[in-house]
Amino acid sequence: METQKKNNQQKPCLRVYLLRWKTRKGAKKQKDKVEQPPPSPRDLAGPGFRAQPDRLVNHPKDDVDLEVLVSDMNASLESLYSACNMQSDTVPLLQNGQHARSQPTASGTRSLQPQASPRQKVQRSQPVHILAVRRLQEEDQQFRTSSLPAIPNPFPELCGPGSPPVLTASSLPPTQAPTKQDVKVFSEDGTSKVVEILTDMTARDLCQLLVYKSHCVDDNSWTLVEHHPHLGLERCLEDHELVVQVEGTMASESKFLFRKNYAKYEFFKNPMNFFPEQMVTWCQQSNGSQTQLLQNFLNSSSCPEIQGFLHVKELGRKSWKKLYVCLRRSGLYCSTKGTSKEPRHLQLLADLEDSNIFSLIAGKKQYSAPTDHGLCIKPNKVRNETKELRLLCAEDEQTRTCWMTAFRLLKYGMLLYQNYRIPQQRKALLSPFSTPVRSVSENSLVAMDFSGQTGRVIENPAEAQSAALEEGHAWRKRSMRMNILGSQSPLHPSTLSTVIHRTQHWFHGRITREESHRIIKQQGLVDGLFLLRDSQSNPKAFVLTLCHHQKIKNFQILPFEDEGQTFFTLDDGNTKFSDLIQLVDFYQLNKGVLPCKLKHHCIRVAL
Repeated sequence: METQKKNNQQKPCLRVYLLRWKTRKGAKKQKDKVEQPPPSPRDLAGPGFRAQPDRLVNHPKDDVDLEVLVSDMNASLESLYSACNMQSDTVPLLQNGQHARSQPTASGTRSLQPQASPRQKVQRSQPVHILAVRRLQEEDQQFRTSSLPAIPNPFPELCGPGSPPVLTASSLPPTQAPTKQDVKVFSEDGTSKVVEILTDMTARDLCQLLVYKSHCVDDNSWTLVEHHPHLGLERCLEDHELVVQVEGTMASESKFLFRKNYAKYEFFKNPMNFFPEQMVTWCQQSNGSQTQLLQNFLNSSSCPEIQGFLHVKELGRKSWKKLYVCLRRSGLYCSTKGTSKEPRHLQLLADLEDSNIFSLIAGKKQYSAPTDHGLCIKPNKVRNETKELRLLCAEDEQTRTCWMTAFRLLKYGMLLYQNYRIPQQRKALLSPFSTPVRSVSENSLVAMDFSGQTGRVIENPAEAQSAALEEGHAWRKRSMRMNILGSQSPLHPSTLSTVIHRTQHWFHGRITREESHRIIKQQGLVDGLFLLRDSQSNPKAFVLTLCHHQKIKNFQILPFEDEGQTFFTLDDGNTKFSDLIQLVDFYQLNKGVLPCKLKHHCIRVAL
């Protein structure tokens, strides 16, 4: 009986000890669970919660003190709010908004992190910060894909949390911007310049760039020449053509030349001189007017034709044959039966689409051409081969110019007219205070008389001539008192009046007649194109080479002695000038004994 009573008295104590032992065991288990890896990203439990034993969930029937548990939960919530308010801006966050375990809480003690059950969800009473949620999403993606194989993201700029949801300029595929390329350009005197240009630069743009770099006068007559020395061909590029694209069709020996060409758009000013009536056939009546003549060429619906006899070189042979040829929009044809233009008698010689027309430099010497007025239709694919070149030869220069001009008009049409109008439109848009173009023309030079209080224009040619003579005498007297330039020469006395012309662009020195004619042809056979050179037959004389009606003429300038003074004259002493500059200035204003006024001068600029 006593033993049984003792056992009954020890049961409550044993029960209490058992309860304490279970509580410590549960706390130890909870501590082991806390030291495990961090919970899943969906758990948003704050750092203020105390670790509770699993028996609260798994063993609801165990005997626990509910009041103590409620008070512990309230204390945990209060510490959670204080910790979130004090450390949300300074303490780094882990996944699900938890603070780092190494950071102390508001009370200065380390808090244990509970193990969340799979059924536990986000508690509504817990504050959630936007910054924490964004970091949760980023880390959730990392945890979610950690066990999957790495797959490259094709659009990383659209999936990052810091990137905007719209497409930016950097996220779009890059467009092909024009690149830079070096182009080497030669001048007439053999000098060259390497220019860095863009791939979309046209021939007009490159000419304006070279004019700016060389300090030339931009009078819209500069052009870029495609020169093939091995083939003996050259042509002027159209203003709208891309320089890089043309260079891609050239051989390594070919090069670009920077040259003036006054006849580039001369046919728009006076088309009747370029298209003789016997060479032009119209399907529509032109009524003989110049405007209608150009409209038929520029209008794609009209069917103009250029016909006539040309010397045609046979492909693969050295022989030339004179054939009746007609040029249409569809191509160049020759007749196999006299002058018949029936479709069955026409044979295609060349196509206009993928070809360009060139002038022969030395047709007689290189290709045994019958005349010096040769032209060639060269396909763009041909570089060094001469087998596919269609070589032609005209009887005179006017006929060759007509064929080449018609070829350009039929191929490009309105593009040529737009190129011709662009400089005029730019000139009209210039302000009146802008720097004028320093070009010499018949409208920019007038004779003036400044003897009175106000200047006046001398309209009478005879009065202008006498005024020029008086000015020449006065200039001669002043020049005698100036220092002598250069050294003494038995041919030309070393005075200012006899050497000052050597500084002018229109004076080309000691060149031959053939060289002067070649320069005139290269820079355009327009009326009034001229140059001055030393005479080969008379060492004391000079020669004026002038173009008129596409023909080149030479006029000798002789020295004339009068009262111990030397003058220069073109008309056997009727009109005398003290130097060549006065002579050129006078004939730019007055025709005199010349067939036309001096309008354009041949110039060579060193790059």
